This record gives sequence, C-alpha cells and structure tokens, in this order.
Amino acid sequence: MILPPPPEWAPHEAVWIGFPSHPELWLEDLEPARGEVAAFARAVHAGGRGETVILVAADEEAAAAARGHVGDSARVVIEPFGDIWLRDTGPIVDGAGRAHDFRFNGWGGKYDLEGDSDVGLRLARREGLTVDERRWILEGGAIDGDGTGLVVTTEQCLLNPNRNPNFTKADVEALLAGDLGYTRVLWLGDGLLNDHTDGHVDNLARFVAQNRLLIPQATDNDPNWRIYQDAAQRAERFGVEVVRFPSPGRVLSPEEEIIPASYMNFYIGNAAVIVPVYGQENDQAAIDALAALFPGREVVGQRADHILTGGGSFHCISQQLPRL
Repeated sequence: MILPPPPEWAPHEAVWIGFPSHPELWLEDLEPARGEVAAFARAVHAGGRGETVILVAADEEAAAAARGHVGDSARVVIEPFGDIWLRDTGPIVDGAGRAHDFRFNGWGGKYDLEGDSDVGLRLARREGLTVDERRWILEGGAIDGDGTGLVVTTEQCLLNPNRNPNFTKADVEALLAGDLGYTRVLWLGDGLLNDHTDGHVDNLARFVAQNRLLIPQATDNDPNWRIYQDAAQRAERFGVEVVRFPSPGRVLSPEEEIIPASYMNFYIGNAAVIVPVYGQENDQAAIDALAALFPGREVVGQRADHILTGGGSFHCISQQLPRL
C-alpha cells in the first residue's frame, strides 16, 4: 500500500531549493533573484530552528555565489539543471520515504532545458533515497495533498493534452492512487491567467489542514475573480472546508501584462511560513491571515519580484523531504 506524501505542515527533514545559475536565462534579474532565493533559504533555516536547507546550484560559479549568500544557513550542492523550479522537477517523497520521480517535459514542451528531465533522480539518489521511476508526466506544483489521501489539482493542467495525451480523469485518478496514494481527487478548473504551467494548483489553492483548503478572495480589479469563484464552488460541492484568503489583485509586468502573482505560493517550513509579497495593498493582510492559520510558526513576507520574472515563486523553487 502506498502511503501518500505527508502534508507540507508535517515535519521536514530537509528541503531542496533551486539557486539561479544561468545568466542567459535570468539576464539582469540574476543577481537580484539570487538575493531573493538566499533570503528565502535563510528564512526557512530560521537560525537553526527550521529544517536543513539543501541549496542546489547548477555549476561551480553558482555554488560559490550561493555559499557567499547563505553562509552556514544551507548546505550547497551542485547538480546540473535547466532552471530552479524543483517543485516540478524534483522527486516527490511519500509517507514511507520513497522518492517518486515522474517524467518531465518542460511544462508541455514550452521550456526544454538540459538537466531538468533527470535532476529529480539525481537529487534523490544523492540523499540515498529509494527511487520509483514513474512513466507519466506530473509536476509537483500541479498537486497539493492534505496527508489523508485527498489531493487537489486542476483540469487545465492534469488533463492538458500537452502532458499525457488522451488521459481521462479516470486514468489520472487511478495513477494518482496507485503511485502516490491519493485516493480522493478534488478537480478544480483553470489556474491563474498567464500561468505558463497551465494552471498549477499551488498558485490557486492550498491545503492548510486536513480537509481545509485556502482559496483567494478576489479584489475589485482582480483578473482571476471568475477562477477563484469557480474553484471555491467546486471545493464546497466536494465537501471541503473552504477558507478565503487575500489576493494581491492585478499585478502587471513593466510591459503592462498581467502577471500570475499569488500569495498562495507560500512555503510551509518547520519553523516559518514564507509568503511572497509584491508591494500590493493586501500584502500585510496575507501575512496576518497565514499567521492566524499557523500560530506555531513565524510568518515571513518576502519580496519575490525577480524570482517571479522566471515564472514562479517560493513554493515553485522548493521541494521538501519529510521527516518520517
């Protein structure tokens, strides 16, 4: 019997965090993004109260830069990768301590970068984990579980023909149950606008307790208001307790394009919850709401503007190893 992965609020032994390593990908955002990632790593480490942080760099230059940024707050390792989104390329560790390495195709063929397809396998083996290699495409940011066998995902992502062509809902549900122990699947519809992951759920809805799901509440100018409303209605019909949460609202790029900015891309560590903030009116409200949900942890709001230029935030660049 497969034990589902523990929920993110359960104790972690360690966490992998990707460190920006490729100047040609990050351009002028490279150094600022490195600073944001390092600040995230230090917040997770929490002066030794948090889990072990394994900062993953793609080459020697990036590793040296990472060490300079984090000092004793993280263990820096070198494993070549395409980019830092280890939530999607890293292995998913279940409740028995087995690492599940799924196939990866660059979010439906959008970004085919050398090293991303096997970095999860290499990271798992480096930590001495038993690895089950899975033959279908699944990214960690596409699912979120509450530890009981309940998982939430989106139709936009897991039923997208650019991932596993011709898969039905029944096919996906059978694989989630057989490979990861997820026996109940809550299907939401679409993810955030302009999200190049095709609707990863970790920007839309997150479990914060058993059967309790956090979903944003739209602001007056929110481009995702229909998406939030549909998600909440689906979750309530399913029988999940829905807690509404602040949204950053309309966040634009310098080119005036809507950015899929979300407070939902927070990371729940042993000692701290780190939430991305964007200089928006609701930043403090999001921090306060998380503090009420996680009273035993420090809630830290940190800017993630430069990480976001690459397409994600703190949850996207991290993958935890449960303490069993």
